[in-house]
Amino acid sequence: MFASGTQKHHWMFHSTEEIVLLRQEANQRFVGDFGKGMDEQTRDKTFLTAEEEKLMMQHFEFILREFCKKFQPTMPKYVQGTALTYFKRFYIHNSIMDYHPRDLMLTCVYLACKVEEFNVSISQFVGNLKGDRDKFANIILGFELLLMDKLHYHLTVHNPFRPLEGFLIDLKTRQFKNKPDDVERLRKNAEDFVERSLATDTCLIFSPSQIALAGIIYSAAESRVSIDSYVTGVLMQKAPNEEIKKMANQIKKLKQMVKHQPSLQRDLIGPVQRKLEACRNQANNPESDTYKRRLEEMFEEEEEERSRKRQKVTEQEQRAISELLGNE
Repeated sequence: MFASGTQKHHWMFHSTEEIVLLRQEANQRFVGDFGKGMDEQTRDKTFLTAEEEKLMMQHFEFILREFCKKFQPTMPKYVQGTALTYFKRFYIHNSIMDYHPRDLMLTCVYLACKVEEFNVSISQFVGNLKGDRDKFANIILGFELLLMDKLHYHLTVHNPFRPLEGFLIDLKTRQFKNKPDDVERLRKNAEDFVERSLATDTCLIFSPSQIALAGIIYSAAESRVSIDSYVTGVLMQKAPNEEIKKMANQIKKLKQMVKHQPSLQRDLIGPVQRKLEACRNQANNPESDTYKRRLEEMFEEEEEERSRKRQKVTEQEQRAISELLGNE
């Protein structure tokens, strides 16, 4: 249930401004750590600004959505919703200069497939990618545990697609018993609205049912189907006036966010992407020697630990045999 789950209690924020501030802080932490000893002018030339990070986030969210739409076998929309939610959550407290969105994007989709029980193997998954599929598989599996850790293992995501379907069914049974076609007229625009909401941060501010209801209200206005009596007489029947006003205000804000989302400035992506490649944390770059050395050191440490455990087991077995034979 959303009301008692980790999504509501750990990953919902009061406003867009709060999210922007947290992302600015993540940007400043990275610049502070990796820009030590640099003057301000050099830092500005070397590192991405928070606005440039936002641009790259938009770019990779678009790629993620397109990847999910073209995925074979056909991917359910709620898997895409979960993947985008993971992606947005991850970069609230982490800079894209620390972890490149190209690597985390694919990991978010693969993890969403597993959590939402859309069963595809890693080989099936990377089969949807062009290029070195073994390399992609290694990157995805290499970042999977890190992603789960950064999300604090809060992996259950409540998407607006289910409550949207619930509202449509409820409308059919309560208000449009004799006009089911009127409800179906609402479906297309409502689904489009919910899908467009995935390109915004609405999932970090509004509940899934609020997003779904906003989609229904938007679609009703577009289709010229009146659902006022359903909203006020059924959904908000026992709610006090203050709560009704608050809900109306929330729906208005939500619709504005979806309707007026900024367009992607494609002409700026190339220069910013080159800047990102130059300033990214090489310790988290699967292509870098630094990353490869760190992996080798980790494997060596794990092998040493396994060796110590094997040695300990061998010594214990030898002592047990000696005791059994009565040897001192």
